[in-house]
Amino acid sequence: MPTLFICFFIFSSCHQHPAADRIYFDSKIWTGDSTNPEAGAIAIKDSLILYVGNDYQEYADGRTTLVDLHGKMLVPGFIDNHVHFLDGGYYLANIDLREVKSKAEFVSVFRHYTDSAKGNSWIRGGNWDHEAWGGELPRATWIDSISGEHPVFISRYDGHMGLANSIALKMAGITKNTSNPPGGEIVKDPKTGEPTGILRDEATNLVYKIVTNQTEKELDESLNRAASHALSHGFTQVHDMGTYGGWIDMATYRRAEVSGKLPIRIYSFVAISTWAKLDSFIKINGRGNDLLRWGGLKGFVDGSLGSTTAWFYKPYLDAPGSTGLQVTDTILLRKWVLAADSAGLQVACHAIGDRANDWILNVYEEAEKLRPDIDHRFRVEHAQHLTQDAIERFARLKVVPSMQPFHAIDDGKWAAKRLDSARLKRTYVFKSLLESNANVTFGSDWPVAPLDPIAGIYAAVTRRTLDDKNPGGWFPEQKITVEQALRCYTINNAWAGFQEKRTGKLKTGMLADFTILSDDLFSIAPENIRNTKVLLTVVNGRESYSVH
Repeated sequence: MPTLFICFFIFSSCHQHPAADRIYFDSKIWTGDSTNPEAGAIAIKDSLILYVGNDYQEYADGRTTLVDLHGKMLVPGFIDNHVHFLDGGYYLANIDLREVKSKAEFVSVFRHYTDSAKGNSWIRGGNWDHEAWGGELPRATWIDSISGEHPVFISRYDGHMGLANSIALKMAGITKNTSNPPGGEIVKDPKTGEPTGILRDEATNLVYKIVTNQTEKELDESLNRAASHALSHGFTQVHDMGTYGGWIDMATYRRAEVSGKLPIRIYSFVAISTWAKLDSFIKINGRGNDLLRWGGLKGFVDGSLGSTTAWFYKPYLDAPGSTGLQVTDTILLRKWVLAADSAGLQVACHAIGDRANDWILNVYEEAEKLRPDIDHRFRVEHAQHLTQDAIERFARLKVVPSMQPFHAIDDGKWAAKRLDSARLKRTYVFKSLLESNANVTFGSDWPVAPLDPIAGIYAAVTRRTLDDKNPGGWFPEQKITVEQALRCYTINNAWAGFQEKRTGKLKTGMLADFTILSDDLFSIAPENIRNTKVLLTVVNGRESYSVH
């Protein structure tokens, strides 16, 4: 009997599990893990996942907190592949013109905001869309009489065009005699030659360089607003493409991380023109940690569709004299891409037009041949309008199409003004890219579009334009499933950021990042996905956002 007792004790001890700090049970869990795709409970200890399955009782003891989810859906924490995080946080506290539908409303909202602005401070923000009121571009004359002493520069929602008032134009030295900078345009009145106030792409820097920089305190406040906003929408990580060339952004994140005040994971990108500086920085400081990482570079090939600056082979329908802009000198950009990649840095380049996408894929292919030994994971940010050949090349070259599905249901309201049907059929081709085995990733481009993965999933699954004029979907052949969209926001994004062994799925030993939703995305009607709410966001094992 004593011998049997000892053997039983040893057997039990060998099969005991460490107790979890917290267990969430009675849930419908989509794990993202093909070896264990569904579960009913998840146990966490410290910052890691201890168990995912159904038999959770053996992971609980008297100190374990048990949380009954009453059948709610639980998914890996959402990752956004492309944000301008500090800019978004700044915009949350500034003028918002996104919902404006007419010139009169534009002026009214602007006047109301200006009445409460202090002194002669800069007025920024904006997010206006001239297509919402028929396509007429706003002018400085719309706002000059109500700007007071404030210099104004308010951006179109895509960030590739802005409106300056006359005070800002004067401060920037922009007159009828000012030439267009390379990669940009100063829009001028065709009759008088005077600048209208509209600046496109690189011309916006004529104003940005004189805008009063935010203080460290203001940057910290922008970060706090942005992080709270992201967590409330279920994001546990963002890939930040920078607002201030990336270095000020990264310094802000590092300041928060060192002081223990960074509540969300960030992968911080800096401008590709500074690749040598980043290379040296990494040699001294490494690449960060699970909470804050760096090592990525962001470049620009062209502009945007809305600003008619995306680079195409053929002219725009509504601007027949233009095929768009090359925002960066292509000789320089190619040089930077090849050098940065050879140094082991990750390169991500903005490309929207079909010609821009082909151009950057050619450079990536050249880099691949020069250094076949490197795990490149090149990224094309947006990858909106593709040639048929480009669709196949993404998978073959293992280039990441870093896409933002909300843009599809927004642009779809007016894109036919710009492009013919042949080009539109190759716009936001989510399904074609996935079927070719490309590692498609999803995000928002916030503040260009809402920082909301539910809105993104809805867009990818239904492709119903925001004006509800395409109830069956805008080019419905490119609609994808809920599970495909979830993968694009989780697993695929983790791979695109070299974090597939740490996050993106719910599996024992991985980081405890997950999100709880009000509805089961798999069982509700696709058109109702947009009504789903985030109930809880867990980052690093800690409840970082809750509706309670």
